[in-house]
Amino acid sequence: MSLKYIDLFAGAGGLSEGFIRAGFDPVAHVEMDKAACYTLQTRVAYHHLKSQNRFHEYVSYLKGEISRADLYSRIPTELLSSVINHPVGAESNPIIHKAIEKQLKGDQVDLIIGGPPCQAYSLAGRARSKNGMKGDKRNYLYVQYGKYLEKYKPKMFVFENVLGLLSAGKGVYLENMRKLFLKKGYAMKVFRLEANDFGVLQNRKRIIIIGWKNELNIEVPDLEAIKMLTAHTVQSLFSDLPKIQAGEGSRYLKYSSKTNEYLSGKAIRNGIEILTQHIARPHSDQDKEIYRIAVKKWNNEGTRLNYNDLPERLKTHQNRESFMDRFKVVAQDEPFSQTVVAHIAKDGHYYIHPDIEQNRSLSIREAARLQSFPDDYFFEGVKDGINRTPAFKQIGNAVPPLMAYEIAKILKVFL
Repeated sequence: MSLKYIDLFAGAGGLSEGFIRAGFDPVAHVEMDKAACYTLQTRVAYHHLKSQNRFHEYVSYLKGEISRADLYSRIPTELLSSVINHPVGAESNPIIHKAIEKQLKGDQVDLIIGGPPCQAYSLAGRARSKNGMKGDKRNYLYVQYGKYLEKYKPKMFVFENVLGLLSAGKGVYLENMRKLFLKKGYAMKVFRLEANDFGVLQNRKRIIIIGWKNELNIEVPDLEAIKMLTAHTVQSLFSDLPKIQAGEGSRYLKYSSKTNEYLSGKAIRNGIEILTQHIARPHSDQDKEIYRIAVKKWNNEGTRLNYNDLPERLKTHQNRESFMDRFKVVAQDEPFSQTVVAHIAKDGHYYIHPDIEQNRSLSIREAARLQSFPDDYFFEGVKDGINRTPAFKQIGNAVPPLMAYEIAKILKVFL
């Protein structure tokens, strides 16, 4: 008997991918972003075709031999309909519930996973907002989460968000969350986790809240005690990728070398022999000159570039007192990179490739690998084809599948 779950605020499906890998069965993914929903449907297609020994059809899609519409035509409509493109909220909830009921067919929901958009709780989001995000509807999406707990009565839930949730509203939001979930019949425990403790080669701190029905009376293990440290460095993620310049890349390429222990062991390079979405954004000559300076400073001196140290002719920002590290190299000799965030969709200045010969920011695939997505994971845009901006945004907002997988394995014991 499979363990069934609903993924709310699913994004590109990073959290869900970890649970599927651990043997859980998704009932539905609920997501408001259309591009992310196409990504989720493409992943549904991947899992279905693989289970039917028709993986070659998925590979044909990756190569661009068949269109997205053609790919989806080969998948049962019922499966594609499990991806529900609506925002969680009072207006859409009846539509979402109806779609979920069709998928459930009377079965019980064992688990609800997901976390509301983080802008309302993140320090960066509050800093950019004129009133510190006060009154923003996203502050209260946890109330909707509580309604789904009340309706589907799962045994447990997993709520993911940014560290800023601890301090948002001086802790009031988190405390109100605790009270609300308790009222719905759930106890909860808050964990501050670091992705690199789960084998992800990225410095990514997040809050994970594990909740369970009061009557279960279980003792959740201390997730903060998990230390799956690895001797590998970021170079392990880049070593088999062909060298490309700014603005170069293709829908699919061949790997430049064999896999390595990290890529195989963490199921990132997992048997598929074509490399997809290794595509870099173009850069201006000025940006590329700055990138070269930043890479030289790091590779030769081990120091980061301070914006004020640039020649005056290269300084175009008026702000000279904050964000001095706006140009940052992803150091290949470090055990983990800086945090990959959605801003990578706007520019690549904070994610400069360490190879000065390539002189560019990270490709879509490199960013996905830092998040521990497997190479056969394809990130869609609204239009069929390669769309850099939505792909980068989805990757930056995701939960690392590797981290999700380790958490899912632990929760599976209780369920």
